[in-house]
Amino acid sequence: MRARLLSFISASFLFFKPFPRDRMTQLLTAIDLGLGLVGIFVIRQLFRRRPIAPLPPGPRSWPLLGNLLNMPTSKEWVTFANWGEKWGDLVSVSVFGQKMMIVNSAEVATELLEKRGSIYSDRPVMEMGGEMVGWKNTLVLVPYGERFRSYRRYFHQLIGSSISMSHFHPIEEAETHNFLKHLLSEPQDLAKHIRKTAGAIILRISHGYQVKETDDPFVTLADVATEQFSLSTAPGGFLVNLIPLLRRLPDWFPGTGFKRTAREWASTLHEMIEAPHQYVKDQMAAGAAPPSFTANLLVEPDLTPEKEFDIKWSAGSLYSGGADTTVSAIYAFFKAMALYPEVAAAAQAEIDSVVGSDRLPSFADRNDLPYVNALALEVLRWHSVVPTGVPHVVMEDDLYNGYLIPKGSLIIPNIWKMLHDPRSYSDPMTFNPNRFLGSNPESDPRQICFGFGRRICPGSPSRINANVSIFYVDRLLLFSLGRVLADASVFISCAMSLAVFNISKYVEDGRAIEPVVDQTTGTISHPTSFQCTIKPRSEKAVALINAEA
Repeated sequence: MRARLLSFISASFLFFKPFPRDRMTQLLTAIDLGLGLVGIFVIRQLFRRRPIAPLPPGPRSWPLLGNLLNMPTSKEWVTFANWGEKWGDLVSVSVFGQKMMIVNSAEVATELLEKRGSIYSDRPVMEMGGEMVGWKNTLVLVPYGERFRSYRRYFHQLIGSSISMSHFHPIEEAETHNFLKHLLSEPQDLAKHIRKTAGAIILRISHGYQVKETDDPFVTLADVATEQFSLSTAPGGFLVNLIPLLRRLPDWFPGTGFKRTAREWASTLHEMIEAPHQYVKDQMAAGAAPPSFTANLLVEPDLTPEKEFDIKWSAGSLYSGGADTTVSAIYAFFKAMALYPEVAAAAQAEIDSVVGSDRLPSFADRNDLPYVNALALEVLRWHSVVPTGVPHVVMEDDLYNGYLIPKGSLIIPNIWKMLHDPRSYSDPMTFNPNRFLGSNPESDPRQICFGFGRRICPGSPSRINANVSIFYVDRLLLFSLGRVLADASVFISCAMSLAVFNISKYVEDGRAIEPVVDQTTGTISHPTSFQCTIKPRSEKAVALINAEA
């Protein structure tokens, strides 16, 4: 961030040379803008009321800039965790007067975002990703209000009980079986197969769409758009998210290339939302639309343009979320199995004893596979798909533990830190499913990775043991149905894959290559790329894979 700011300032000095009159006018306008910012800061300082309590501790800030020079530009969860080690579980920073509270413990997050959820459930205005690109209309960024409640109502109809969720088990099982077939024929394309399978499951649920065998346009759209979402909403990704006034600068001004980027990304998002929605409408007009989230809602007798807008964007939330969050978790599973062969062997022994070798595991086996369930939980804990969550906004002044949390502050839960906190998880960097078994299991990571409070993921489980059914639904919304299905997808992918494949480190020139445990920057974070060897366990396993689903 420091380098970016300095380059921005340096570029501005290019204008101090002879100008045509119109360029000089533009420069003076820019100078006026800068002076206006300073003036606003001075006025706010003069008329600022005395705080009723101190802010939480945090790194030293500077006049006007605040903590701009401290803000990380990549893997911000690590920096936030380091701040937590120094200043505590609630850390205060600011950028140009915008207060941000970094929450580094599940206990503090639960107290603020759940127990006080009535004032902590709004979303910030994210200038780049939300306003300029357009993600403000999706579930993840929609403000707390009537539209948010409409989305919640639609999703509740879809996954409002364990019975309604179980309707999707055949889709999950069939598409995962197809995944095994692709993996058998092209094991080197693991990441591609995971993406296609995740997209196939979500698109069948959201729009009744059957993906193409190769290069499906809707899957590709979702991949591109969600990557852009991740980059455009990351806390340190774009300066305009911290200084919204930059959006008003003219396009010729140095450092405003983000405006061109936003226009390109907005076009991608528009196509991702509109194309599958139009597909459903065309299928309905032809009398050939299979049941889906979108088709079921579009037949409502009192459908208005406003309702159709909500249906279209809630379905898009479903489709975009499932296209990336599930991909990240399942890719992490394969990396973990390559790194921890003893875990894979233990899971395979349990599958063999319960399921046998004459069929593939199914959701009907889940309650009888406690170790595989624990393995799926450990995938969600070990790799944080959304490491810093998505910020909440507090809607009025609040006091916590003697500290003031001012109205309008961004609340950023450091989910990565919570899931790797040695106070909650012993040896947290190690992949160990046994932590969730026995008479004294460690905390269920689904209480953290699916979010907090009134924006929690639809269908997120209550605080239950690892070997109990996951589909208890009575929590509210955070991200999208993709996060709900992530838990189911991880379980069935773990069980089916381990039943028929051995996963090991990739060997090159007689030397095993150790996968690096690291993850990418962004709101949605993926494991860094790696190679592994995937081979069928036996000829009988090959026959199971090739059998008809």
